[in-house]
Amino acid sequence: MTALLLASPYLFAGLAGIIGLLVGSFLNVVIYRLPIIMQREWRKDCIEYLQMEAEEEGEPFNLSLPLSRCPRCQSPIKAYQNIPVISYIFLKGQCANCKNPISLRYPLIEAFTAITSTIVAWHFGYTPQAAFALVLTWVLIALSFIDIDHQLLPDSITLPVLWIGLALSLFDVYTDTQASIIGAIAGYMVLWTIYQGFKLVTGKEGMGYGDFKLLALFGAWLGWQTLPLIILLSSLVGAVIGITMIIFAKRDHNIPIPFGPYLAAAGWLALLWGNDINRLYLTSAGL
Repeated sequence: MTALLLASPYLFAGLAGIIGLLVGSFLNVVIYRLPIIMQREWRKDCIEYLQMEAEEEGEPFNLSLPLSRCPRCQSPIKAYQNIPVISYIFLKGQCANCKNPISLRYPLIEAFTAITSTIVAWHFGYTPQAAFALVLTWVLIALSFIDIDHQLLPDSITLPVLWIGLALSLFDVYTDTQASIIGAIAGYMVLWTIYQGFKLVTGKEGMGYGDFKLLALFGAWLGWQTLPLIILLSSLVGAVIGITMIIFAKRDHNIPIPFGPYLAAAGWLALLWGNDINRLYLTSAGL
């Protein structure tokens, strides 16, 4: 099998796409349930701190329990009704029991995960870099949608992946150890400094600490050399989309816009084509 995947990049990319579909289905669970799990843990901690009477615990609620079911009629979703993308098409976007509409976002996330997984596999080929890049891609998708929904980048995801990036630098998977350590420190401190300066001038918080940790994650994985590119790309895209939403969607400019998805997109582009983009920029600048 290894020899076959090495010899056929099309096969490896296709296999990665299929795995991406399955992972995308799981990411939908993570995106929906993890914030709820965190909120319940925070509430429990507050009750314990205030020495209030503990609430009765209901059924287990985690990433595996309870089993998937319709939020309206509570009918369980059978395995054949939970096939990524295909089941949505087969069920015509409705619950099989009560015909309650199923959000289009679920199959879109599954398809998006499959597409990005295919691109990563095609770019890196059958290598250790591809395996870890796939994991990072899936993590970024989960973080992005959680941030869109809740303006939250969970430490339970970001910090372990940051440490993985530092560990990979020991084997020069994407960068060397020195560049990785400097990148992690610089990634955090750059946004922290901008945050403090913005708060000092305006009295408002321009971004959250989760953004600092996400940029530190990219510094650990890719080295400090990629940080200027990631900051530039994410700021440019964020500014364009933010201004567009304010002008055309009449979004209140006082409502914060999550920055995590822009950082994630820029970091993913840097993961795949960061060196090429930097080389192109230096060449066009005559450097």
